[in-house]
Amino acid sequence: MIHVLRALAGVALIVPAAVGAHPATLHPAASHPAASHPAASVKRKAPSHAPAAALVPADAARRVMAWVAASGDNHGLPWAVVDKGNASLFLFDRTGKQVAAVPVLVGIAAGDEATPGVGSKRLADLGPAEKTTPAGRFLARFGMPVEGHRVLWVDYATSVALHPIPTDVGPGERRRERLLSPSPADNRITFGCINVPALFYSRLLSPMFAKKGGYVYVLPDTKPLEQVFPRLWAQDAAGTAVAG
Repeated sequence: MIHVLRALAGVALIVPAAVGAHPATLHPAASHPAASHPAASVKRKAPSHAPAAALVPADAARRVMAWVAASGDNHGLPWAVVDKGNASLFLFDRTGKQVAAVPVLVGIAAGDEATPGVGSKRLADLGPAEKTTPAGRFLARFGMPVEGHRVLWVDYATSVALHPIPTDVGPGERRRERLLSPSPADNRITFGCINVPALFYSRLLSPMFAKKGGYVYVLPDTKPLEQVFPRLWAQDAAGTAVAG
């Protein structure tokens, strides 16, 4: 059984109602063949006859998911895996059950570390190379309001938050269109924050993270996965990681 939550015209968020259900995704009104992306191995599949593209985790994302689920690294909190290369986010509840999967927008520049001091700069003062979404394991919590709105801080020190598309961005950035695109190639547009669909944020992620927060695992662009998540070495050595 599938629960459907209606959002903007032409958009629906489909959430699996039981374990083993197909990963959820935001659906555009019409789909196009998925464009290739150099950093992706398994991506959104969008047959020309299908009403929408399905988000499927790439091998690196599957390894991190298997490690977190097997090791309990989330410490009983909800958690999410953000795959920057495939512009996707996979959300899990505290027990490790996948709740949803949605496309995301990430920093314009590829890179896995924040520039020193970037958190104290104004957005207008950031150079192109500084607009990165750092990779790593983060304890994300709601905190200090920005323009009157609380945000889910992924890394407060570098001003990286997870939130819906801001309403004050210029139309030329086409953030909503990029979010709905079947290809991840055009999803690098933010100053470093992670933008997600508004319905997903308000109906799923916010309630789950509201009380105690949760962990966000951001996959790297260029660094080896084991360098960003060292505990994967132990997981692989134990032979408990999911392959394929």
